[in-house]
Amino acid sequence: MESTLPPIGTVGLWVPGMDLRSPTAAAEAAAEAEALGYGALWLSEGLVRDPFMEAATLLGATRSLVVGTGIAVIWGRHPRVLRSQARALLDAHPGRFVLGLGTSHARLVEGVMGLRYERPLTALRETLDRLDEPDPILQLAGVGRRSAPEAPRVLAALGPRALGLARDRSSGAFSYLVTPEHTADARAALGPDRVLIVEQAVVTGCSADQARDRARAHIAGYLPGAPYRANWRRLGFDDDDFHDGGSDRLVNALVAIGEEQIAERVNAHVTAGADHVCLQALPADPAALPQDQWRSLAHLTQ
Repeated sequence: MESTLPPIGTVGLWVPGMDLRSPTAAAEAAAEAEALGYGALWLSEGLVRDPFMEAATLLGATRSLVVGTGIAVIWGRHPRVLRSQARALLDAHPGRFVLGLGTSHARLVEGVMGLRYERPLTALRETLDRLDEPDPILQLAGVGRRSAPEAPRVLAALGPRALGLARDRSSGAFSYLVTPEHTADARAALGPDRVLIVEQAVVTGCSADQARDRARAHIAGYLPGAPYRANWRRLGFDDDDFHDGGSDRLVNALVAIGEEQIAERVNAHVTAGADHVCLQALPADPAALPQDQWRSLAHLTQ
């Protein structure tokens, strides 16, 4: 995988459910994120609109902001479609789209998307094989492979095998719900030549009690996810940390609260080897965009 990521700065935003807003509201939010200085905006898997279509809307509303899928799940997407969607975005917005791919987890894929989830790492590897094949359509059209844009890609990776795949078959890794200790391990696994993007959940601008409630509710939603629990076990957490919405120890390790702690956590990830930390600000209303928090944390982009 030769494509490298465009410049995205040290701090960006991870935004779940952007597609739950109107296209106009989403476009305005992206324009504000760009004006605030965030280098990249990462989209979760779409629930209402396809994330590639959503990326087109956001790219069209901004001038320099990089938009990436963080991540698009491979299930239900033919590799040819993935390649053509990414190529269309790069044709229209050169150097401003990153293809983030992953397998997610069975609870989402089977329980929400209604698709079959099995042998995730093998399925991801096979998807990459198909993406890297010469494109017969371009060959038939007389277009050389090298003349067609290839999207830089990153792979969702938590465990050692997934990190190895990201190292060998992509520009780098995208981690989620991790600690700086995991970031250090991921950097060691990736080596110095691959990018490491780390999502960090944050809460600011409310009382300490409200912030802890938001943080615990956020973590509780991921406790049933087997890949996350397996990763937390590797980091030293155990069954006692997985009850009642997550232990204080787990919640505090995964969610940074207050501007001072958020700045410290971002610095800890960067010191441990992260190239880019994307902040997931947790709002009081999950259906709302936390733009007030984006504004108060924009100084971290400097």
